[in-house]
Amino acid sequence: MALSKPSRFLASGTAQKHVFHRNTCRLCDSSKLDPVLKLTPTPLPDAYISKNRIHEAQDVFPLDVFLCRECGHVQLLDVVDPQLLFGHYLYETSSSTGLVEHFRRYVSEVCQSIKPPANSLAIDIGSNDGTLLSFLKQQGLNVFGVDPAEEIAQKATQSGIRTIPAFFTSVLARTIRKEHGPASIICANNVFAHSDNLGDMASGISHLLAQDGVFVFEVSYLLDMIEGLVFDFIYQEHLCYHSVKPLQRFLKKHGMELIDIKHVPSKGGSIRVFAQLLGGPRKISSTVNEIIKTEANVGLDRPEIFQAYSLKIENLRLQFLNLIQELTKQGKKIAGYGASATVTILTYHFNLGNVLKFLVDDNPARQNLYSPGYHIPVLAPNAIYEQKPDYVVILAWRFAEMILKRHKKFSDEGGCFIIPLPKLRTA
Repeated sequence: MALSKPSRFLASGTAQKHVFHRNTCRLCDSSKLDPVLKLTPTPLPDAYISKNRIHEAQDVFPLDVFLCRECGHVQLLDVVDPQLLFGHYLYETSSSTGLVEHFRRYVSEVCQSIKPPANSLAIDIGSNDGTLLSFLKQQGLNVFGVDPAEEIAQKATQSGIRTIPAFFTSVLARTIRKEHGPASIICANNVFAHSDNLGDMASGISHLLAQDGVFVFEVSYLLDMIEGLVFDFIYQEHLCYHSVKPLQRFLKKHGMELIDIKHVPSKGGSIRVFAQLLGGPRKISSTVNEIIKTEANVGLDRPEIFQAYSLKIENLRLQFLNLIQELTKQGKKIAGYGASATVTILTYHFNLGNVLKFLVDDNPARQNLYSPGYHIPVLAPNAIYEQKPDYVVILAWRFAEMILKRHKKFSDEGGCFIIPLPKLRTA
């Protein structure tokens, strides 16, 4: 099945022609939208490039966050053409040992909770290389993937996980149901925040679910992002920053009801959401209303919490810049640890493009590439011993303790690590 490109995006090499600015809430269609956070515009944050392309300028795209006054949903309104973002997506789930293990546990817990009938249909939206589906297949389910990255979808199919290379839509959902029947489980992990047309996606899921089926998805949790100062997870792929109350209202609008929430630590704090068709057989957990009450108590649907969040980010940015400027004046050599999408957000918002001499990353697929926009070289971690920078900024700060432990030798030899978030410190 061919990929489809939304008509509102015009074919052009300029950033402007690849961005659509919407003026209504993605969940409730209200036009009552207030800007609550503005980050530095960046290139596509995962667009690390090879040496033969470093002469190319990379377009930058806005990162302005809005709050819907009607339903409380938080979102980006500037939408980058999804074909540009996902059509040639290269990241594969199986390259992350931690994520593979996460999905192994995820499937075990979900199947134990839902108890899907043997040989029933399980579908994963944004299935990538089929890692999650492979575990569902081991549980005796008939599995099916949908993912727009053609090369990855093809590889998954060749490995035995049938995968349609397409964006999931309500039209596609009807085709799948007609050909394969209803699904007892539909998953959408870390992709339910990626679609500009969530209403159409939800309608498709509702149509495809069996009467006793369950829709399960994981998304970053807005409250965790605010409390943990996880602002670097705000980037162009992530159009939505979810909380429970707006999701409950949205799912009901599309014929589903939220029945349970589980808090999970991945991605700086996430929630695993369980939903069924309205009036389905499963009871609604008391956890749902408990979390909604917590959100109301902290004011998660009011602009004040985001004003405080923005101020904390700005104060931390100024502290960090003051430290870096002082080290630069002293002639210190500074490198960075990490080469991911979140690293791009940090390097731009903290203005590190002309400061970092190089980046290092544990993933061999990132090594010998150059960072988006600034084109900082990415090397293997042993470069911090060979090139001996005075300081290494741990841009992959959520893994700081692991990095500090792994590279104690760097500290023992006189080097110093800087951890920028959630509180600036050196080690």
